[in-house]
Amino acid sequence: MRNGSDGRRHVIAVAVTDAMPTFELAVPCEVFGVDRRDIADPWYELRLCAAQPGPLRTSAGMLIDTVHGLDALAEADTVIVPASARAVQLNPPPLLVEAVRSAHERGCRIVALCTGAYILAAAGLLDGRRATTHWMNSGDFAHRFPSVRVDPDVIYTDDGDVLTSAGTAAAIDLCLHLVRLDHGAAAAGEVARRMVVPPPREAAQVQIDRLLVRSTTGDELTPLLQWARDNLHRPLTISEFAKVARVSERTLNRRFRDSLGMTPKQWLMRQRVRLAQEWLEASEESIDTIARRTGFGAAANFRHHFSRITGQSPRTYRHVFRGGERNILD
Repeated sequence: MRNGSDGRRHVIAVAVTDAMPTFELAVPCEVFGVDRRDIADPWYELRLCAAQPGPLRTSAGMLIDTVHGLDALAEADTVIVPASARAVQLNPPPLLVEAVRSAHERGCRIVALCTGAYILAAAGLLDGRRATTHWMNSGDFAHRFPSVRVDPDVIYTDDGDVLTSAGTAAAIDLCLHLVRLDHGAAAAGEVARRMVVPPPREAAQVQIDRLLVRSTTGDELTPLLQWARDNLHRPLTISEFAKVARVSERTLNRRFRDSLGMTPKQWLMRQRVRLAQEWLEASEESIDTIARRTGFGAAANFRHHFSRITGQSPRTYRHVFRGGERNILD
């Protein structure tokens, strides 16, 4: 019983692999390993479980004291597989893969943080399911596991008994989402306040880093992408894209999907949002002016697409990233 109403502590087993990123290991330790019985009683019982022979260290070289082994996964209510080193992604420990698969068959909730999704996919738990991982790994992940419905944009996915998250900060959102599922929104909000982080974001929010990154593709799209970035203030059309690239719209769509994993329209909208973010952070221009300068036209259209992609209104974004010191009309 996940909410602890039977008086039993919800056991969370964290699979520890060698050289794993420190942050993704620290997140479940902070959310579930700190005694918070004043928020919900009983609280969780956290167990760090060695998935490989020791001694095990984080990527920063810190020694991890793992009292439990993989057998503890069989006793857990939730198994969390944090991000792993590249060597583990490419060759997951067979005993860990089998332990995760067995735990799921027993009815355990399975959670991957960031590249922990590689282990879940190797165990076959993501076949036919929607899943995510860090946007930098999404292309490689999709190539290695074609049966997984990879969504590189969202910060986490919840398929009931199997959940996955994007990278780094998204791990916090997913762990707080688990608290919300088990103990309610108020409990999750209180944990967030104590961690001095925003309330857990919704799964559909786009990975912000993906919006900010500039394409590094070295193929024939590069000149076109630069031309488009230089003309974001204009009402660009896909037919104009195709004309500049000297290809058909069908070919253009295929090249965008092959190189960037999205359609030209999706890429263009994200680039407009990225530019708008820069304006909101660095200028005092009005929302109307920014809407025009980023090619959205009307402010209402700008607000709609900006909120849909980032999960925040332009005013909220500006308030957060400029410290809220200005009174901006939105």
